Amino acid sequence: MEMIAQWFHWQDVAALVFFICCWLGYARYSDIVEETRPNLVSATNRYRLEWMREMLARENRSLDAIMVGNLARSFTFFASTTIFILAALVSMLGYRERMNELLSNLPFTAPNDAVLWQVKIFLLIIIFIYGFFKFTWSMRQYNYVSIFIAAAPDYRVRKDEHEAIAQKGAQLTGNAAKHFNNGLRAYYFGLAALGWCVHPYLFIFATAWVVMVTYRREYRSHTLKTLAQK
Repeated sequence: MEMIAQWFHWQDVAALVFFICCWLGYARYSDIVEETRPNLVSATNRYRLEWMREMLARENRSLDAIMVGNLARSFTFFASTTIFILAALVSMLGYRERMNELLSNLPFTAPNDAVLWQVKIFLLIIIFIYGFFKFTWSMRQYNYVSIFIAAAPDYRVRKDEHEAIAQKGAQLTGNAAKHFNNGLRAYYFGLAALGWCVHPYLFIFATAWVVMVTYRREYRSHTLKTLAQK
């Protein structure tokens, strides 16, 4: 315990615990209220269901293939960008002294010792690895959506099964969107974790700000109000 106390100030411990509780707590809250309170993902699920219904009613489904391709490009961009971010973070492990020099010119900053600096960088690495897995899994699921669309029956046959097929397709695309949303959330909290490199109080403030902004966008934004209109 004495060794840990030498490496971590109580402010750093409090900031890290606050960050973890906010991220896990917000994710848990989103899962609990998903069925009872609309958010951006659940609100667009209604449009995904309509998309699948329209897809099954179309003779030419090239539009649906283009749509899946456009969505997949967004996931590919974030996945590839995350790889570059991870490479930069690994290189940052050796820049502690340079970072301390930069921070020494700023007021109200806390210097980083070797162990604390590594913990901060590894926290960022873990966050963006999590985001990478979310983006790639979402991208894979949209590959399955493209296979699903290609395997959908002709619009003139099996009409009694169209609704069940549309429900299945909407659920598949909804799951992909949910994982993409979790990946974006990792980016938001990763930006908050950057504040820890400057000062633990900035880390706490940035974490609270991210929770507030994320909540407003997912549950109280004008975009959600527009999508939720019937």
